[in-house]
Amino acid sequence: MTREKIYLFDTTLRDGQQTPGIDFSVEDKIAIATMLDEFGLDYVEGGYPGANPTDTAFFDEKRTKSASFVAFGMTKRAGISASNDPGLASLLQAKADAICFVAKSWDYHVKVALGCTNEENLESIAESVNAAVNAGKEALVDCEHFFDGYKANPTYALACAKTAYEAGARWVVLCDTNGGSQPPEIRAIVEAVIACGVPGHCLGIHAHNDTGQAVANSLAAVEAGVRQIQGTLNGIGERCGNANLITLIPTLALKRAYSERFETTIDAERLVGLTSLSHAFDELLNRSPDHQAPYVGASAFATKAGIHASALLKDPRTYEHVPPESVGNFRKVMVSDQGGKSNFINALKRRGIEVGKDDPKLDQLIQIVKEREATGYAYEGADASFELLARRTLGTIPEFFAIDGFRVMVERRFDSHGRVKIVSEAVVKIIIDGQTIMSVAEGDGPVNALDLALRKNFGKYQHEIDDLELADFKVRILNGGTEAVTRVLIESTDSDGVRWWTVGVSENIIDASFQALMDSVIYKLMKNRHMAGRIAAE
Repeated sequence: MTREKIYLFDTTLRDGQQTPGIDFSVEDKIAIATMLDEFGLDYVEGGYPGANPTDTAFFDEKRTKSASFVAFGMTKRAGISASNDPGLASLLQAKADAICFVAKSWDYHVKVALGCTNEENLESIAESVNAAVNAGKEALVDCEHFFDGYKANPTYALACAKTAYEAGARWVVLCDTNGGSQPPEIRAIVEAVIACGVPGHCLGIHAHNDTGQAVANSLAAVEAGVRQIQGTLNGIGERCGNANLITLIPTLALKRAYSERFETTIDAERLVGLTSLSHAFDELLNRSPDHQAPYVGASAFATKAGIHASALLKDPRTYEHVPPESVGNFRKVMVSDQGGKSNFINALKRRGIEVGKDDPKLDQLIQIVKEREATGYAYEGADASFELLARRTLGTIPEFFAIDGFRVMVERRFDSHGRVKIVSEAVVKIIIDGQTIMSVAEGDGPVNALDLALRKNFGKYQHEIDDLELADFKVRILNGGTEAVTRVLIESTDSDGVRWWTVGVSENIIDASFQALMDSVIYKLMKNRHMAGRIAAE
């Protein structure tokens, strides 16, 4: 049976840029467009030329090799001819293969936002599409608020879609702009659009995630007949975000309900790069990846409970809906106080540590982990600290250095202008090969000062940790009061792009931080010697 193609349209650089806290530079946009193009997306929407200097500069050149490069903008304004509309001129002059026009399809918005008649709005849609086609561009029309518009006035919403199609638009994209529609509504309304004369192979879906159903709504639209899906990397976008292409792509490729009927440009070989794409994008945004993200999260194929782990070892299909390697992820059996021997043996084996089921050292390790987790440690979230603990308990690890002691001072004082100034200073004494090295550093807070002092002078190992970076720092108070026990979780990374997590627990937040910092540095030195990090490096 011949499978129909689903076209994948990425709007990370346009709709995704509306995410609070995200503001792409031209260089960022070039890097992301390259990532999307190489991964195999059909369309890459780059932004709104003419609306701001960044997007205008981005469209000075065509930024994709294989994907269609798309400019986004408004249809021409009512009362002005297409040839005299400066906004439309910017779109036509952009170095883009296609233009996606946003058009009002809810009569309420036509009246309130545009201030024109319903007929004038239809004329603007038709004339804008004609102008794009005449300029040799592929035309798309994003029918904004389409589903809400249909519910309010189905006749007019359908007229907007049909006008765009009959004017020559390659794609008429139905947008759930407010993100409140439900899958059954999406399905019924898409079917109504097809029944009115706009064929499914010319329809797209653009779903927002305000009820957490953007992916479900996109799939409902596909089942009803649309053949283009719009979305973003990791689901970013204004408010609650857009349909997440990182979730939709493997669902279409790996789930028989879709894979037997449809195909996309993302074949099995490209799909293996999905996790890397998702994490690389988060890295560019300077944020930590979502551990529980479907398919690509660090916990997506993680098993914690002992009976689950035991079954997983016998047959991975017992607790995995797809093979983790199919999306570039990996299986992770976690260690915790809920885990039995199966968890530990499997976790150790994956780290290259062989231990017999009856080895008393294994029982010792399990007991240590359970005792430590009872006091506040969380090894399922600190993979590197667990590996170091396991290697110390079951064997030995090199003593790269020893800490003779550390001191942290925080001073609150007034400067010469009478302004409050907080100064944090740390002193660390490190012993390497019998020689004591004392380092002093000031930082933005006591933990930062301690980190800088610890890594300021590492003797013969200094060049090995120059690329070590702390990517994230989390503090959790485990019980109440000022004497509370504190858990610190640190995420580290290096120039290889590998990430690892370490943990420290103490009544003193500085001491807990130092424990986690120490483990991070030791793990890095072990990793450099291929003595650790097998899972993290996979």
